[in-house]
Amino acid sequence: THLEHLAITRKTATVLVDRLPAQTSAPDRPEHPDHPRILTVFNEATDSLRAREVCEALGHELLPKNIEGTRAKLKRLVKLDVLTEVDAGSFTRKQ
Repeated sequence: THLEHLAITRKTATVLVDRLPAQTSAPDRPEHPDHPRILTVFNEATDSLRAREVCEALGHELLPKNIEGTRAKLKRLVKLDVLTEVDAGSFTRKQ
């Protein structure tokens, strides 16, 4: 009986997986939960921003670990071609 239940479960799971839409990863879609919040900060900015300023706008405590984490996220958004690093450490929204 245990094997019969496993077979039924496998069949059910296979049917459900086949019904799921195919997922494609869009390179322009940010993958970290903070990315949309960071982009909102850049949408409201009129000039380029540094990691410290973005960190402050997000309401994070201005600790080195938070600033470096934000900088890493900004660099990731540059790689995703969403942001541009205009100067060393200064980022802006890609036009």
